[in-house]
Amino acid sequence: MFEGLFFNTTAFLFGLLIGSFLNVCIYRFPRDISVARPRSHCPHCLRTIAWYDNIPVVSFLMLRARCRHCLAAIPARYALVELSTGLAFLLSAYALGPSIAAAKYAVFSAILIALIVTDLLDRILPDELTLGGVLIGLAFAPFINAEPGILALIFWRLRSPGWIRLADAAFAAAVASGMIWFVGWAYQKVRHREGLGFGDVKMLAMLGAFLGLRGALAAMIGGSLLGAIFGLGYILIHKKSLTYELPFGSFLGIAALGVAVWGEVIAAWYGRLAR
Repeated sequence: MFEGLFFNTTAFLFGLLIGSFLNVCIYRFPRDISVARPRSHCPHCLRTIAWYDNIPVVSFLMLRARCRHCLAAIPARYALVELSTGLAFLLSAYALGPSIAAAKYAVFSAILIALIVTDLLDRILPDELTLGGVLIGLAFAPFINAEPGILALIFWRLRSPGWIRLADAAFAAAVASGMIWFVGWAYQKVRHREGLGFGDVKMLAMLGAFLGLRGALAAMIGGSLLGAIFGLGYILIHKKSLTYELPFGSFLGIAALGVAVWGEVIAAWYGRLAR
């Protein structure tokens, strides 16, 4: 009992710290600024932020969402990113226990949260998160007993399941990204304008590496539906056509979180309870 509480609390606190780092990535990656230096500072007065003003969520509340020096407003998204990441780590730890699977879905959730916010704010999906996420997803693949993919079903007699899972993850990444690339290519040929950025293609590859082909396709369908609902709602409310670029990566990330949580984490939790 105590060990489980300690583990879950530690996971939540660690998630808050990761969320604080994600805020740095969200601001700096689109601007090609190093995440290592300079130290965190207020973008308005440029004063360096002291460690006691940089405690996740707590400092935001203590400072009442204002810079200590110039009193400029601190966007609420900073605390929301930190809290969301902490809760994602807590859910992964609570549902999956101390395991590689828990680490996988905690890391996956953190990458998705960063991509959702980055695309929403700057309409960009940084390679550090998408291509880096592909490599991380492939690194996890040999160690997780995921649902067998196409290659596992074909080569089921081979006695190297780790390599088969890795090949399945790579295959899923290639097929998922190839499908969304083809959709974007066809749209451009028909409408003579870009419909999808290449960042979306790389994000689908990352989803395939983590979720497998079926999970990536489910996320793609869910993201498309969310985008369509948002676009239709905009048209109905404002009585005019949508004239700005939709952050498809944000919708895709939200759908992928849903697939990961309901399709993987919660299912694994129920499996543990049933044993």
